[in-house]
Amino acid sequence: MSEREAAKMSWDPAQYLKYSGERLRPALDLLARIGAEDPRIVVDLGCGAGNVTRILAERWPRARVIGFDNSASMLAQARASAPAGGAIEFREAELTAWVAAPEPRAPDVVFSNAALHWLDDHATLFPRLLEAVAPGGVLAVQMPSNFQSPSHVELRATAESARWRTRVESLVRHDPVAPVTQYFDWVAPFAETVDAWTTEYLHVLPRAHGGEHPVVAWARGSALTPFIAALAPDEGRAFIADYAVRVGAAYPLRADGRVLYPFRRVFIVATRAKR
Repeated sequence: MSEREAAKMSWDPAQYLKYSGERLRPALDLLARIGAEDPRIVVDLGCGAGNVTRILAERWPRARVIGFDNSASMLAQARASAPAGGAIEFREAELTAWVAAPEPRAPDVVFSNAALHWLDDHATLFPRLLEAVAPGGVLAVQMPSNFQSPSHVELRATAESARWRTRVESLVRHDPVAPVTQYFDWVAPFAETVDAWTTEYLHVLPRAHGGEHPVVAWARGSALTPFIAALAPDEGRAFIADYAVRVGAAYPLRADGRVLYPFRRVFIVATRAKR
């Protein structure tokens, strides 16, 4: 999927933020590994609803913090909840366009939480991102690495089924995120240090409103978005119903209606070489 195609998706901030706590934790874990003490410019690529951007501004109150996203609906939510006084600026832009033409003054921190997996060609993208950072600055990225889990395998199976393949099979992305060692190899030639790791979180998803399976409710705010956007409303509901049958078998409800949802993520924190 190109970023232009991703930009056409209709992101629902309210749906995404239903699991804000679970989605925030990896961002905080990433932020904890950044050693920058007093950056002047901090960029949040794929800032979404801006909840993490606000935390970046709190971490570095003297910095100019700029959030970029290609979703107008997400940015509207971000601006509505931004602190008064103009400490944070939000801009609508395709992320690849920012990489091609970053700020006139190179940022000291480029932070991206759960966004870059929507873009292709990471072998080119990640070195360019690090080169856009000021010498001695930090590139910090977190991405889902859960694409072989049942939630994603069954989503692909639904899209590739006889009922749906002519409509949405082209949207399937099998391996959008590489192994963590590959990211190390891509950025190490330009880095002073590279800290890269994976973590698997065990999310305890509560009973969803209206009896919907909790993993389906989670996916509505993320992985399901491009498929729903490509279908008419009635078709979208039918697609989700087909997916829900598959997911329900893979993630059985517990007695209290909750579901245990393991979710793996990859993290990269690279400090650009000063030379």
